[in-house]
Amino acid sequence: MPTSKSDLDAYFDANAERVRGELFDFLRIPSVSAKSEHDLDTARAAEWVASSLRAAGLVASLHETPGHPIVVGEWRKAAAGAPTVLIYGHYDVQPAEPLDLWTSPPFEPTVRDGNVYARGSVDDKGQLFLHVKALESLLAVHGTLPVNVIVVAEGEEEVGSVNLENFIEANREMLAADAVVISDSAMFAPGMPSILSSLRGLAYFQIDVQGAKGDLHSGSYGGAVANPAMALARILATFHDADGRIAIPGFYDSVLPWPDHVREQMRGLPFNEEEYIADLAVPALGGEKGYTTLERTWIRPTCEVNGLLSGYTGEGAKTVLPAKAMAKVSCRLVPGQDPQQIERLMEAHVKAVAPRGVTVTVNHLHGGRPWRAELGGPIYDAAKTALTAAFGREPVIVGEGGSIPVVGDFERILGAPVLLVGFGLPGENAHAPDEWMSLENFDKGMRAMAALWGEYAKEKARGE
Repeated sequence: MPTSKSDLDAYFDANAERVRGELFDFLRIPSVSAKSEHDLDTARAAEWVASSLRAAGLVASLHETPGHPIVVGEWRKAAAGAPTVLIYGHYDVQPAEPLDLWTSPPFEPTVRDGNVYARGSVDDKGQLFLHVKALESLLAVHGTLPVNVIVVAEGEEEVGSVNLENFIEANREMLAADAVVISDSAMFAPGMPSILSSLRGLAYFQIDVQGAKGDLHSGSYGGAVANPAMALARILATFHDADGRIAIPGFYDSVLPWPDHVREQMRGLPFNEEEYIADLAVPALGGEKGYTTLERTWIRPTCEVNGLLSGYTGEGAKTVLPAKAMAKVSCRLVPGQDPQQIERLMEAHVKAVAPRGVTVTVNHLHGGRPWRAELGGPIYDAAKTALTAAFGREPVIVGEGGSIPVVGDFERILGAPVLLVGFGLPGENAHAPDEWMSLENFDKGMRAMAALWGEYAKEKARGE
């Protein structure tokens, strides 16, 4: 006799305390991938994820890489013709420093005001784990899943996923799927489920300006020798015009336009600019003229100075004419733009505007391609239904100003659509002290993802 949806809800309710305890055990593991001193902890987290997948009813294996291992969980017993989905997440976390700014210890989960505070709570352990528990609930209640499932959990997302692309390429047959689902993002606001429609890419540069062979006395040489710090300032000042538009020739040539209805929906979101300004404690906002704040941060490219270094910066005065200056510069890219093309444009522009008397070099440190979803098809239709059932309202479509390079890798290599549906919230301090995740969102996220797979199977069958 088939079980009903209420049986699934009863399972979630009956096991809520146990599941929360398991989540807290996961969060206690300091799996900081950026620090070699935590390599054993990161390996322990990988084993923990594999054990959790096995306990849920999946077959799990660890795949060694030159860095941290990749965990793969599989359940391939769905009815003939059922689709296969791949769920991606990461078990590594950011460093917790500065430790003195945490209200409670970063690796001792603490609940305050309905939120769990711990490093990795929302980025991404909590969001990865809710997928595991959704699968567990379906298997415990129904004894089966409506789809075949592959879970991929890596331990290097916070250090650039340096081995994941090669792993996907080498295992594309094992990882073949009809859709990829990733929960590593946030909802627009509390109670407002969200589907992420786009990610900006990245081109990151270091600009070095060399003058004399060593620092000089500014009284003896000032006025006769070019100052690298001033030369760098002049170069950086050419990156934007008076309206905040990027002035590097050719920078916008390949930018794809956004449909009017998408921009209209973004402008209809309940965004309060005055609260945004107050929260940031800035006197006013800047950016490209003619676009809203959400458009500037979601769907428009940027060129920002991330760091500057030159000359004497210690206490008191030192009349030095610096021999060199350096700037870190990042460009966030939007669909249509290519990091390598932006690299060529940046180098040509800097060479054209560099003043005489200094030597300027531009080094492209790393980059990632932008991504935009089609927002149509079975996985998106199923997600809308599942999220509406769990949250009591239809999801909104949002953008993200940051970059998740693996999204494009999955789509390109596997040829499958990617659904980005996150359960974090604004202000969750994902890379900062006092990171937190809403326990209500964790619970509703589990229920939404448990509902998603049945809806997806139905949508796929309907389209065939």
